[in-house]
Amino acid sequence: MSGPSEAGRDPEAVSKFVEGFAAQLVEAGMQRMPARVFAALLASDSASLTAAELGEWLQVSPAAVSGAVRYLAQQHMVSREREPGSRRERYRVSSNQWYEALTNRDAVLKRWEHALRDGVDSLGAKTAAGRRLAETLAFFEFVDGEIAGMMERWRTHRERLYGEG
Repeated sequence: MSGPSEAGRDPEAVSKFVEGFAAQLVEAGMQRMPARVFAALLASDSASLTAAELGEWLQVSPAAVSGAVRYLAQQHMVSREREPGSRRERYRVSSNQWYEALTNRDAVLKRWEHALRDGVDSLGAKTAAGRRLAETLAFFEFVDGEIAGMMERWRTHRERLYGEG
């Protein structure tokens, strides 16, 4: 696999990064093809590639790219854009993709908290299972509050490092 030729880059080193970082994402639970597509987008200076470019770079079919992009878009890790005057789509990763992905997890945490509250009510707060659910609920409520504060601190930190973005 060799990546898009970009000035001054060793295609082998780029390929090694993409496959290595993708392997780390897979180890953390991401599916293999979305991990490879995401890593390739991160490694592209333009941060934007077409399905054909990704397929050629990763040596995979357009269908594999399409499925990977669908998953990544659902996770708020990439966005789709139409090329002006074309029917082709470009897939883009933003500089704050991790921020966006984590921020969008808030809705998931809220749903889990609601379900756990219902569980505590159904099982009874004084039962062993109810106490276990209550502790899990307290954990998610804590994480939810910490994420909000952490994201605010990140915005401030990012602005210091990179300016307004």
